[in-house]
Amino acid sequence: MADSTRESGQFVAPGDRLGVIEEFTPGPGTYTEEGTIYSEIAGRALMDMLNKKVSVFSLTKTVGVPRVGSDIIGQVSDVQSRSATLRIVKVGKRSLSGFFTGILHISDVSPGFIESMFDVCKAGDMVRARVVSDKNRVFHLSTADKNLGVLYALCSRCGHMLPLRGRKMQCTNCRKIERRKLAADYGEGEI
Repeated sequence: MADSTRESGQFVAPGDRLGVIEEFTPGPGTYTEEGTIYSEIAGRALMDMLNKKVSVFSLTKTVGVPRVGSDIIGQVSDVQSRSATLRIVKVGKRSLSGFFTGILHISDVSPGFIESMFDVCKAGDMVRARVVSDKNRVFHLSTADKNLGVLYALCSRCGHMLPLRGRKMQCTNCRKIERRKLAADYGEGEI
């Protein structure tokens, strides 16, 4: 992109020259190399002449894929004594259209000792967790933080929503008392 034809809104491809760091501050969708600012993605260039900043905005939506360090929301599909399988439905605040599965191992549930995963979650529960590894294309999850854990739970006997009463969860329909590793905002968190 030549200096004389540089305009805001112009389509740029990855690697297109946008300017130099003496002229602009690099913004989102750009990278610098030896003082020159280039487009990192395909999209429309935004030349903010007032603030002397150049950015590139993608024309397509990016697919939300779980990454190490991102918080996810998933529904428990299976529980074994040492692990649980979650179907990931959200990454951050973005809902997913694809299908991703995560594994929550008993060693990543809490800093303290946990005897059984059946005391942590049950099938159908909605859980907020953090991706700690994506080794071998498997998303390994953790709920060791106080903000992470079960957001909503259903009674394993009758299927009604389990309200939190003090420090225990008791079904209002069948009176069964259950245990879970709860998120700090249990029953209030957004799904």
